[in-house]
Amino acid sequence: MAKHEYGADQIQVLEGLEAVRKRPGMYIGSTGPRGLHHLVYEVVDNSIDEALAGNCSEIYISINPDGSVTVKDDGRGIPVEVHPKTGLSTLETVLTVLHAGGKFGGGAYKVSGGLHGVGASVVNALSSWLEVTVFHDGKEYYIRFENGGHPVGTLVEKGTCPADKHGSTVRFKADPTIFTETVVYEHDILRDRLRQLAFLNKGICLKFNDLREEDEAKRHYVFKFDGGLKQYIEFLNRNRDVVNHEIIYSEGYENNIQVEVACQYNDGYNPNIYTFCNNINTAEGGTHEEGFRLALNRVINKYAREIGFLKEKDDNLTTDDCREGLTAVISVKHPDPQYEGQTKTKLGNSEVRKIVSDIFGTQLERYLMENPDEAKVILEKVALASQARMAAKKARELTRRKSALEVSPLPGKLADCSSKDASICEIYIVEGQSAGGSAKQGRDSHFQAILPLRGKILNVEKARQSRIYENAEIRSMITAFGCGVSDEIDLEKLRYHKIVIMTDADVDGAHIRTLLLTFFYRYLRPLLEQGYVYIAQPPLYKIQKGQTVRYAYTDSQLEDVKRELGDRLSIQRYKGLGEMNPEQLWETTMDPKNRTLIRVTVGDAEAADYNFTMLMGEEVEPRKNFIVENAHFAENLDI
Repeated sequence: MAKHEYGADQIQVLEGLEAVRKRPGMYIGSTGPRGLHHLVYEVVDNSIDEALAGNCSEIYISINPDGSVTVKDDGRGIPVEVHPKTGLSTLETVLTVLHAGGKFGGGAYKVSGGLHGVGASVVNALSSWLEVTVFHDGKEYYIRFENGGHPVGTLVEKGTCPADKHGSTVRFKADPTIFTETVVYEHDILRDRLRQLAFLNKGICLKFNDLREEDEAKRHYVFKFDGGLKQYIEFLNRNRDVVNHEIIYSEGYENNIQVEVACQYNDGYNPNIYTFCNNINTAEGGTHEEGFRLALNRVINKYAREIGFLKEKDDNLTTDDCREGLTAVISVKHPDPQYEGQTKTKLGNSEVRKIVSDIFGTQLERYLMENPDEAKVILEKVALASQARMAAKKARELTRRKSALEVSPLPGKLADCSSKDASICEIYIVEGQSAGGSAKQGRDSHFQAILPLRGKILNVEKARQSRIYENAEIRSMITAFGCGVSDEIDLEKLRYHKIVIMTDADVDGAHIRTLLLTFFYRYLRPLLEQGYVYIAQPPLYKIQKGQTVRYAYTDSQLEDVKRELGDRLSIQRYKGLGEMNPEQLWETTMDPKNRTLIRVTVGDAEAADYNFTMLMGEEVEPRKNFIVENAHFAENLDI
């Protein structure tokens, strides 16, 4: 074996922004769509920080026709004087030196939401070009960078401007050699994030312009919410029937930490709690959410006992009982946030737990005392949740698999695979016994399992947990997967790393698929988040000419095949999987060499929650409006 020298010349020193270009994922999470959009957030966050410091009231964001992005604010403007340490202008220093900014001391910012203080320079490093214009003290300054942050000349004074004009304009274009997957920004993703920022920072105006859009109605948006989190809750609950009409709102300031909480109960069964620190969505929660839960549980139980709703012999209501059907937003602004992990998804500051608990607890207690009618309705909802939890616990016991050493009763209709290696095992969730029979015969039994479902499963959006866990089809799935359900999920115990939904290519099949995805989203979300769930794409048509057989998965593919094979074709339109013999099903839909699988992912949790509530919930009107607006997109309707 060859010896490798290890000396000073083997140590690679990455200067300036080279480190960012070498390992972009370390700084922005990924070089896929999420990382691409993160570039915009970083620049906008800088403007938001300026607004939080009280120096900016309006932020303008545009996606330009050439794919570049402009972010403009009316803040103080990035300083332009020579920086004493670098000898460069402060503007150039901020954009070319990692960890250079006003957020590392000096009192320029109380709080900031940028990415570890490296935001502006990282965006510059990952752009084909970036240019900045600063308006300051009656003068206009300009600098441009190209090829990953290399300055084109030095900062120049372009001319004068009105004395009262101030602020910064940043324009950049993402580097396609870094973002190889895509450099096209998603309109909806940016719009929703900017709206969220406006909710979280009341009074700040964000103007979003997508200059690529031809539809004028989708081109210009102005987001400004003087009601802040209260309006955010109204927005999140817009398609739900609310239980307490007055939103529970609290805010406070302690040890330089600002806390804001708003929440409201609805008649649903799923809690929707969104947490933020310095405007960054902490998707995994953290100490601010723990403080909220502690206060919620403590205050509701205390109040319930004080008014005699809970008797001495009664058990306390659990936190889960208190959270059922609760929509809440928790936002903290912290001068020195500590996160667990690089991607800032979980807040770790221990002092935040008590501060949030005290501030929210005090004001929740006051709300319940001052609004006895609303409080009574909340307690009744929580008590029903408690009863349902007891029933669900009993039902859930039926779904829980025993240890691997015990003989576990897998569902009788499951045709399991012989392999025990979860990483290669697949399970097909199949509609009906007919398709199930073909799939069982056509599969590779070494690594493919088949679970046929009878009819349409329960719509979990409209049902309590106890009823859900009593449903035979749902129980079969939970037992077959083996990883548990809801808050008891253990992905280590998952028996299949590909869960494939295989339904007919018709209206009923689409409905079953939606019901299954609703169940996965509400009760098995980690499976979606980790990319274990797929949708099979069976062909719509079989085209035959003599001995030549082709399959088409879309109408456009059908036209292509027609052009290729010419006249005298035999075309069969598949109404369902049961029409295929086992060999055809294997060849077209199950053979890893030929099949098309679509991986199901969860993008924005807020948008996903809204869509599931709208499409699968009790309210008819929003669903009707959605159908009317999107009917023209429907294809291959089985009518």
